[in-house]
Amino acid sequence: MEKNFSGYIYLAMCIIFWASIPIASKKILVQLNNIQMLFYSTVFSFAVIGLILLFQKKHKIMKKYSKKDYLIMSFLGFLGTYLYYVLLYGAFALTTAQEGFILAYTWPILVLILAFIILKEQVTFKKILAILISFFGIIILATKGNIFSLTLTNMSGDILAISGAFIFALFSIVGKKHNFDQTIGAFIYFASALVFITVTVFVISPPSIPSLNIWMWLFYNGIFVNGITYVWWFQALEKVDTHIISTSLYLTPFISLIYIWLFLEEKILLSSIIGLIVIVIGILIQTTQSKK
Repeated sequence: MEKNFSGYIYLAMCIIFWASIPIASKKILVQLNNIQMLFYSTVFSFAVIGLILLFQKKHKIMKKYSKKDYLIMSFLGFLGTYLYYVLLYGAFALTTAQEGFILAYTWPILVLILAFIILKEQVTFKKILAILISFFGIIILATKGNIFSLTLTNMSGDILAISGAFIFALFSIVGKKHNFDQTIGAFIYFASALVFITVTVFVISPPSIPSLNIWMWLFYNGIFVNGITYVWWFQALEKVDTHIISTSLYLTPFISLIYIWLFLEEKILLSSIIGLIVIVIGILIQTTQSKK
């Protein structure tokens, strides 16, 4: 019971911090662009995961992995901790926090689609229904309820958010095929991301020095939102049933709407709430099918 309880605590902490992604992003993007933001955040994330790796003494077992394993982990890092965040932060720079985050959180449905293609999973009526329902929710959200006029807030921002969701879904599917140690995997992911974002930032947009307030948000984003939550996430996976985790994760965008209302003072649109509910219904149909 104590083991399960600690797992629920880890899961709750992940949801609480991940729901604040749009808040931290919007605060930082006031002074930095998405590339600069990711550069500074990745430095903090790489440092904290490295310290955790040393604390757990897992650096001693890194030799057991082959060059091919490290290449695969580096590719996963390129997808999940570099390209995904470039697209996500880019979306937040162009569209509203609520719209960008909810669209980005369609990745569970995209996991289902990619599972058909890459993992050759069986196509069923419930899975197709789940995709169609969630897609309708995306249309409601993106058009602010004007589904026949197709008037979008910012098409470029919406495309970046959905592209980010696709990349994270691909990251999840590819990662599912490999069984690396979670801490070592996370360390290599962020090491890979740090290499890619360092090259990108100095070629495209050399980093500027932000104000103290922005540094605090960068520290928060890099250490907690994108850093230590990886460790908590792996602990939750070990101690809590998968179907409970899968369902609980869909609380994240709902909590995020509360954060957005409190800290960014964005007006929460009825269409956002309805669209999010429709998307989650589709995802829950998928989860029920997967559990069976």
